[in-house]
Amino acid sequence: MRRPALPDEILLTIDKPARYIGGEINSIDKTDEQKNGKIDVRFAMCFPDVYEIGMSHLGIQILYHMLNMREDIWCERVYSPWTDLDPLMRSRRIPLFALESQDPVKDFDFLGITIQYEMCYTNILQILDLSGIPLRASARAEEDPIVIGGGPCTYNPEPLADFFDLFYIGEGETQMFPLIDAYKENRKRGGSRADFLKAAAQIPGIYVPSLYEPAYNADGTLASFDPVCPDVPSKVRKEIVREMDTAYYPEEPIVPYIRVTQDRVVMEIQRGCIRGCRFCQAGMIYRPVRERSLDRLTALAGKMLAATGQDELSLSSLSSSDHSQIRPLIESLIDSCNEKHVNISLPSLRIDSFSLDVMSRVQDVRKSSITFAPEAGTQRMRNVINKGLTEEDILTGAAEAFKGGWTKVKLYFMLGLPTETEEDMKGIAELSERICECFFDTVPKENRKGKIQLTASSSFFVPKPFTPFQWAVMEQKDEYLRRAHLVKDTFRAQLNNRSMHYEYHEADVTVLEGVLARGDRKLADVIETAYRSGCLFDAWGDFFEFDKWLQAFASCGIDPDFYTVRSRADDELFPWDFIDIGVTKAFLLREWKRSQNGELTPNCRDACSGCGAAVFGCGICVKERK
Repeated sequence: MRRPALPDEILLTIDKPARYIGGEINSIDKTDEQKNGKIDVRFAMCFPDVYEIGMSHLGIQILYHMLNMREDIWCERVYSPWTDLDPLMRSRRIPLFALESQDPVKDFDFLGITIQYEMCYTNILQILDLSGIPLRASARAEEDPIVIGGGPCTYNPEPLADFFDLFYIGEGETQMFPLIDAYKENRKRGGSRADFLKAAAQIPGIYVPSLYEPAYNADGTLASFDPVCPDVPSKVRKEIVREMDTAYYPEEPIVPYIRVTQDRVVMEIQRGCIRGCRFCQAGMIYRPVRERSLDRLTALAGKMLAATGQDELSLSSLSSSDHSQIRPLIESLIDSCNEKHVNISLPSLRIDSFSLDVMSRVQDVRKSSITFAPEAGTQRMRNVINKGLTEEDILTGAAEAFKGGWTKVKLYFMLGLPTETEEDMKGIAELSERICECFFDTVPKENRKGKIQLTASSSFFVPKPFTPFQWAVMEQKDEYLRRAHLVKDTFRAQLNNRSMHYEYHEADVTVLEGVLARGDRKLADVIETAYRSGCLFDAWGDFFEFDKWLQAFASCGIDPDFYTVRSRADDELFPWDFIDIGVTKAFLLREWKRSQNGELTPNCRDACSGCGAAVFGCGICVKERK
């Protein structure tokens, strides 16, 4: 029987001890195989946030079960200790441990960290620190785990480059086994850590920061970024799964003992998005669109529900409505799920008559709200961002929802988008008002089931790498707040203001996210300084301390404005330009220019825009050529 890493007196004093004990349904215990010498490689898979967030991440579920298919690999899970446990582990000198075996992370061969958002960067250092692993890759010894990063933030890995031995660029299913096999072969030959990293750099999709060197111009911009060895590729192309039906997918996902953020079975129906919104990084880095077939999806749904006992099934994708078989898929799932009393969750649907009809059939949605994401308040601004959504579309969808019995509406917008004017800002409140008016015009008084309740929220725009807006200038914190207050004042002036509520995101978090999103290696000192000053769980508003971050920038001699409010030339070399995502920089620049003129670009099904993703020879790019 395994020995818990945390003694009872600690488990009895901390919040939600089930976060740390493991043993959940469908988790994988290879303790006996480990004792019998059958395990050659131990892999700790980490999500650097609290258990409830990390357990909701689909990517870890996929890689966890895929790696454990191999008899010679034992993959376990690691999450950030919450703020009540962190100081206890430090004072008691308890090293960070994996859930399945309760063994220290430092004893593993690999520590894989998924990096889903910039505000988790100090948590990454918490993971390394509590594990007893040197923060800087250059300080690690032969016996330390190989620290590998993956996930969307690795499409600009440079702010974290000094903390990682290597990064996996792209989708993990294709090269994880070759990477582990290279590790085993290097160990068999008696090779060193450096030998393995050089070998890993030859594997497609693997980026080893120590084998590349940046040089800077006098103004702080990047002058060059080159390999330090002749046999290291100058470009790292992302890895993608070309055939979704044959790609591995877990049929027996782990079922947690406590409620987590996504407490349901999640079924990924496709990857990529046809829409081409110019602010959306995911829409670019996951191109081209690749679908799972109807037969594969219906079979998966049955197996996962049977293996978990969950009472809700969620269809996961960037835009579920755009799956070519979405109608027969949903109709098939409705028939089978109704028999089992299983709800179907349908995020990322475009609000039209079909979607509303489906939603009314699959769950008791009339007790919840209907969500629209106009992103901008005026048609001009929606054209700038290539949203492909007209006001008529929005109002027609709202009218259909009101006819269907919905009275609660959520609207999502962004403030601070390129070329934004005061008219665009005020348009957020004015569009919300027209949606309220639509309710009263559509639903006769005698048929109304309560008053309309509209909640509009706006986040502040953050330019991301590999989007047309990667050239965009951000605003200062005070300017973001001024714009939000202008919108709020405009809401108050509307006729139906008592039926509407407006809220906005934290401006200081936006500024920091913008710095980290387009940062370079010079930010490593800032991140470490902020962590050592106490910054942790920055994605959680209760714990975010912007003043400490500002002090870290100042002490390191780094001006955050360089990364946010500075204009960028069309030909500036970006820290992430060494990564090849298929979508070309020329296409992104063309889209940036088109945005300035409010020109729309058709979606991938209507016409190919020549983005470059066809180089992968799969998915919608192949189908559209036929």
